[in-house]
Amino acid sequence: MNDSHIAEDRPASGDPEEMRSALFAQMVMQQSSMAMMLLGQTPHPETGQVIRDLEAAKLFIDQLEMLEFKTKGNLNPDEAALLRQSLMSLRMAFVEAVDSSPSPAESRPAQSSPAAESTPAPEPGKAAPPPTASPAEEEHRKKFTKKY
Repeated sequence: MNDSHIAEDRPASGDPEEMRSALFAQMVMQQSSMAMMLLGQTPHPETGQVIRDLEAAKLFIDQLEMLEFKTKGNLNPDEAALLRQSLMSLRMAFVEAVDSSPSPAESRPAQSSPAAESTPAPEPGKAAPPPTASPAEEEHRKKFTKKY
């Protein structure tokens, strides 16, 4: 059989350790790219739209943290540096996304309740009362309070 297409993807040296290192770096970069996309830092590659899903982004960050913990002491210096730098960048981007995230009411205008639609707009001279969060929304905010 002719496996020339497989040989093109492999490094010329054929060293299994180099191949594993390259695959590790590729996996870290893939996870980081997905997290950055979900944090709204990079547009979706197919649609070009900016996506913000902080919970999904946190899952990717948590997976990389788990990988860092489970591989501690088993990575070469380059692999460890790549993972550490990726996590630092993702944590900073996560904090920025959380700080700049719109309130739940602003991020989901299509899901507004009928009661909210019937509330009159505030008069120009008066400040609007602060929105009250439902108990479910308050509980949701409490779950994700991890600080980076």
